[in-house]
Amino acid sequence: MAKQVVNRTYTASIRNHQQVSDDLDSLGFAASKLWNVGRWTCDRIWSEIGHIPGHSELTAYLKNHERYSDLHSQSSQRVLQELAEAFDGWYGKRRNGDMRANPPGYRKHGDKHPRSTVTFKAAGFKLDTQYSRVRLSKGSNLKNHFSDFILCEFQTRPDVDLSTVESVQQVRAVWTGYEWELHFVCRVEVKTSASPGDKTVGIDLGINNFAALAYENGHAELYPLNCLKQDDYYFSKELARCDDSLSERATRLNHKKSTRRTHYFHTLSKHIVERCVEESVGTIVVGDLSGIREDDDTEEAKDWGKHGNLDLHSWAFDRFTDLLEYKAEMEGIEVKEVSERDTSKTCSCCGQTRDANRVERGLYVCDSCGMVANADVNGAENIRQKVTPSLACDGGDRSTGWLAQPSTFLFDKETGAFAPQERVTS
Repeated sequence: MAKQVVNRTYTASIRNHQQVSDDLDSLGFAASKLWNVGRWTCDRIWSEIGHIPGHSELTAYLKNHERYSDLHSQSSQRVLQELAEAFDGWYGKRRNGDMRANPPGYRKHGDKHPRSTVTFKAAGFKLDTQYSRVRLSKGSNLKNHFSDFILCEFQTRPDVDLSTVESVQQVRAVWTGYEWELHFVCRVEVKTSASPGDKTVGIDLGINNFAALAYENGHAELYPLNCLKQDDYYFSKELARCDDSLSERATRLNHKKSTRRTHYFHTLSKHIVERCVEESVGTIVVGDLSGIREDDDTEEAKDWGKHGNLDLHSWAFDRFTDLLEYKAEMEGIEVKEVSERDTSKTCSCCGQTRDANRVERGLYVCDSCGMVANADVNGAENIRQKVTPSLACDGGDRSTGWLAQPSTFLFDKETGAFAPQERVTS
């Protein structure tokens, strides 16, 4: 066992929510107003000189603005930093060919400002772990007197003890849609296992199967989107019945849908890491999906069909990859991201690249070597080969039948776990 210091975020409920909710609302609204001022400033500067300011420039422009003083200075800096990061994300999507990507907009719901997340850095909070309280600073404009602050009484999970962490870096006040909660960003010393082996596995994330895995030792697994698609269908119908998208019922439905999806991502990432330990995998190779909307030939946005586009834009691939890295780290497994370019067109056996080889969404047939494979598994194997070359491509004798016959794991909502799908035999 090795020890490593890592960042962890722990969620806590607020026990005295009724007493502090109005003050937290004021800070959340203030953060939205400052975001909107920053967004307007970016638009004005762009119109005048064709340049969108970065985080440091925005802070310099707005540090004397009235809205900047509604929050603690470090909290205001973080709002403007988030805005700059949102613009960077938009730039990245445009560079990768997604011409439908929109720049960050204003934070408004009708005539009201939404409650934005407020981040408190070291100088903006004081933590009392003995009595489970945290003191959050207000901006000078919202203080009634010099020592005014918000005192939140919190409760973490039973297995979390903030007094034992190395340090608490940040505290975030987050609006969940119906109440505030606290997120503590901590530096924690954890024990990590030695690498379970030196084998590799490739993971292809897609719009038909959420994940396809190709192992170095010659077998594959599929994780279809059965439950996520069912949830999308169910919640879309229920939300359509709501009179107002901002109603209490619509808010509850959106929160429930998000919670179920988060549980799915956590469960799947944990399951995959456990399978990697069983298979002596030391390296997970994941396709980088930053250019997933770009067509390889035209460099324009791909059209995945009506339902494909809807699903693609709603999946949090980055979120899943972050969870996978976090859980793999604890088991001594390294996660590498590689380009997915041409992995869906290339034969993982002979290396021929040809669009027509993918005869259907779920089938890949190579007209050069005759290899038949599940299309997603073929893509996963190409991703894996970017780190560890295949014996077949090197002229070795390696069976490829497993590429066409992957094991399928389905998510069981009753047990909350993944289980192999039983195969029907004649």
